Amino acid sequence: MDSPPDTAPATWRAQALAGLQRGDMTLAEQAFSRLLEVRPDDAEALQFLATRQLGRGDTVRAIELLQAARRSQPQDAAILHQLGSAQMLAGDLHAAADSLRKGLELAPGMFVARLRLGVVFEQQGHRHEAMTAYLGAIHAAQARGRWLSDETTAPGVRDAVKHATQYVAAGRRELFAATIEPLRQRYGPAELARVDHCLAIYLHEQPAPLPDPRQRPGFLYFPGVPSQTFYPRERFPAHARLEAAVDVIRDELRAVLSDAGNDLVPFLGAPSAEAVAARLLDASGTQEPAWDAFFFYRHGVRHDGNCARCPRTIGLLDSLPLVRVRDHAPETLYSLLRPGTHILPHRGVTNTRLVTHLPLIVPPDCALRVGGETHVWEEGRCVTFDDTFEHEAWNHSEQTRVVLIMDSWNPDLSEVERAAVADLVAAIGDFNRSGAIPAPSAT
Repeated sequence: MDSPPDTAPATWRAQALAGLQRGDMTLAEQAFSRLLEVRPDDAEALQFLATRQLGRGDTVRAIELLQAARRSQPQDAAILHQLGSAQMLAGDLHAAADSLRKGLELAPGMFVARLRLGVVFEQQGHRHEAMTAYLGAIHAAQARGRWLSDETTAPGVRDAVKHATQYVAAGRRELFAATIEPLRQRYGPAELARVDHCLAIYLHEQPAPLPDPRQRPGFLYFPGVPSQTFYPRERFPAHARLEAAVDVIRDELRAVLSDAGNDLVPFLGAPSAEAVAARLLDASGTQEPAWDAFFFYRHGVRHDGNCARCPRTIGLLDSLPLVRVRDHAPETLYSLLRPGTHILPHRGVTNTRLVTHLPLIVPPDCALRVGGETHVWEEGRCVTFDDTFEHEAWNHSEQTRVVLIMDSWNPDLSEVERAAVADLVAAIGDFNRSGAIPAPSAT
């Protein structure tokens, strides 16, 4: 006697799962097939049976089953991934790319799907899209502790991951070299020799020849320039204009501080950055540590409202030869270190640019230490240092310390080298952001 209709699906599913648990794929297939007779839109059964058909080399039937599963569960990213993989095997690259992209839109963290999308793009001849898909796959996997070595990479994708890694390395080398090629053509290779060395270090093709063990850039090391913690004042003659106007700058600062809606923000970011703040800030007293900022530029983006409130200050800053890199620099701000706050030792990202402080309000017992060398701020007197050396700052007083911060090009870079670094850093930023789902190129 047949099972009642309301219990049959549960019975067949239970049998299928029991077969899977025992490794009896034949039993599982038979049970899932019976389940489909009463539940033709059951996604679990459709996916399993599609896998069995792929194992037999029947991609047509597998795709039919997966398309039915997708109709049943249109928002299931795993089904789209499986469908895209089957379409790849069938040679329908256009359909495979569409399925994989849609799956990644639903679940961007599916790094194997992103890897397969890179394979599809490569086979289609879309070189840039393939490179960025591979890059996104590698980043997503490594963020989860995968693909860091053979041991952390599933055997079935090891060769593909190695290919993707080599493909990305070759592609970004080609891309970054092309970025500075116009300058090379204009000024000659000798002018770009140190930039070429810098790029080779960034790409891990050569070791960084760091002359001082205290120095360790987090991002980009430029070789062949003197390694020093603090820089002589005479290297930055334009800073004299800031020092001459310190009273005006301080007056505009005080006007900002007296305004209840002064637009101060945590330097380290929104509350979501609390973990970062916990690693970088400490307190010498009972008050919570705080490092606040009033930005004129942040990552190269001008804060027009803040600039309008301090016209003399921003006028002076805009007259200086600040570092200007699209989406990265300049970085200029009033930096407020609250009472009892200690910025713990850390390092900056590159020695191509230096950090300058114009101290505006400096209570007693405040100082800056760079590479083990301590500097006590003097109001109205600029100090410039290389923040790729480990550095820290503290305010052990009961008042707020305020300095105007700006970034300056390392004076030991030539104008051509500065232009090349600006172009290169912007290109690296673009490349690193491109690991999202790439749009296909026009054919």
